Amino acid sequence: MKFLEYTPFDSINMFLDQLNLGDCTIRGNLEAFSCKHTATDRRLSISLEHEILDYLGKSSDSDPSSPVEHLSSRSSRKTLIYLVLTLGHMYPDYDFSAVWAHLFFQEEEMESFKQMIDTYLSDASRQWAATNEGSSLLDSMTKAIDEVIKIRECDIYSYNPDSDGDPVQEKGAIWSFYYFFYNRKLKRVVSFRCYCTSKLSADDFLTGVASDGEEEDALIDMDI
Repeated sequence: MKFLEYTPFDSINMFLDQLNLGDCTIRGNLEAFSCKHTATDRRLSISLEHEILDYLGKSSDSDPSSPVEHLSSRSSRKTLIYLVLTLGHMYPDYDFSAVWAHLFFQEEEMESFKQMIDTYLSDASRQWAATNEGSSLLDSMTKAIDEVIKIRECDIYSYNPDSDGDPVQEKGAIWSFYYFFYNRKLKRVVSFRCYCTSKLSADDFLTGVASDGEEEDALIDMDI
């Protein structure tokens, strides 16, 4: 997978880079990747393919809720591998090799994506409108994504990880969501990740670190 730079994403990514909403901070990012494998991708792709085939050999049926439920199809296996590789490029220091198909869900249309934006980014949308002449954040995002990857030609997936498969959980995220737009013809994936952290929990963490330091200083000064 190769990261692709697209200017339509720039203004949205700048806006969602540590967006201050009072007691919490929102971080979001749109990225595009080509499906051309690097040497590392190729090795991981082969490894994942073998794992999937091994799994299929031991199981007669797969998870019916998965978007790649028909893993006996090479096309479906390739889709799963592309999604996992994309996650790996989004978070290069995180190991997604254990991520499985049941964590990905194929969305019938854009409605699910729109609902997530309306639900979790309502305050952000108001800020966007206030600084962008009343324009809609959702409409701006949809236009940018469509310009890069042609939404009508895409399969849309959401990623719903457990705590072990979500890198932002380590950052104390209150919520997070992930979407992928995969255009088979263009051999391209656009990802959108977004998460929210509480400033209160961050302050508590920093206070705890300071307290630990004070205790250590006190112990150092003790006469034993």
